Amino acid sequence: MTFTIRPAGVADAAAIDELVTAAFGQPGEAGLVAALNAAGRIDLELVAEAGGLIVGHVLFSPMTVEGVAGAVTGLAPLSVAADWRRQGLGKALVDAGLAQLQAKGVVAAVVLGDPAYYGRFGFVRADRFGLSCEYEVPPEYFMALELVPGALDFAAGVARYAPEFATL
Repeated sequence: MTFTIRPAGVADAAAIDELVTAAFGQPGEAGLVAALNAAGRIDLELVAEAGGLIVGHVLFSPMTVEGVAGAVTGLAPLSVAADWRRQGLGKALVDAGLAQLQAKGVVAAVVLGDPAYYGRFGFVRADRFGLSCEYEVPPEYFMALELVPGALDFAAGVARYAPEFATL
């Protein structure tokens, strides 16, 4: 099966909402996507399309991180249609997103998720860089990735998500 990765557009909103709701089994993350879009807090939003259907989605939004000279982005959420899982689509979305953000000058990314999954992209525990998450989560699930070597050398304290994340 082949798919194409492209920027998400306004016309994709309903399909993204349906996909994200199905992927997470509840509407919270889909509401987050809509709220971030409404607030204009998007660094990058990509979809994977196959046969005219949206089968994957990833969103990156701005983060606030003390001590970092440059933009930091947060990866969340990542959604893949059930029939498309374990076929490399999620990896392709994340890889494409990180490459595009790096080309735009973003210096680092953070993610709250499964260490085994996101470790494949080079994410490591954020506390290695002196960072913690503003939400109470086990530290192994809050990870960071330098898109520019040394970008997190002087990072310190709490990494803060856009206010829309507080609704989850």
